Amino acid sequence: MGLWTGVGELIIPRSCAACQAAGDVLCGPCRQQLREVPHLVSRRRDIGLPVYALGDYTAMRRRLIIAMKEYNNQAVRGHVGAVVAAGLVHLHARGVVPDDVVLVPAPTRPRSARLRGGDPVTHICQAAARTLESSALRARVGPWLYIRPRVADQSRLSAAARWDNIRHGIAPRGQIAADAAVVLVDDVVTTGATLAASAHVLRGAGARPVVGLVLADAR
Repeated sequence: MGLWTGVGELIIPRSCAACQAAGDVLCGPCRQQLREVPHLVSRRRDIGLPVYALGDYTAMRRRLIIAMKEYNNQAVRGHVGAVVAAGLVHLHARGVVPDDVVLVPAPTRPRSARLRGGDPVTHICQAAARTLESSALRARVGPWLYIRPRVADQSRLSAAARWDNIRHGIAPRGQIAADAAVVLVDDVVTTGATLAASAHVLRGAGARPVVGLVLADAR
């Protein structure tokens, strides 16, 4: 522990980002709650690929997502990355994902990423890839998508409006590997519109979206 970290914790004791219990950035019970078996997400409108969630959008997960997004909690992002890695290992063992995958973060606005100290979902993907380095599942991160300018904020729109808003609002970025097996990663799935549009763009660029994987299912 560094000197300033120790001094800081004397002034503001470290607490769990999910339940506020003193002692660690993510306490043991909350860490255990996060490690649920991935479940298949169901929506009325076809998302275009199977999407698995690592749990429902509970109050605990909501607090955790806010901590890593709005409060720039880098340590929480690392823990969540390990949870995503465990979910990927589970899906790999069941033949849902192949041996070699590219983790593609769902796109976010550059301004939002700057305000949050970098894109949280990209950081989660990077942490997951590091966790998987010694496993049978090989994963690398491909930040291959971005949101076009002047696309409205999805969180302020109705379910139907989200699909219309994002349909042409995502574009490819950089060199996308042809026929790469892609796992699309996001924090929360609501309508599935962002994942659907992302998968469509990746297919058009020659990649092969296999599944989506999210931390929470807001069903």
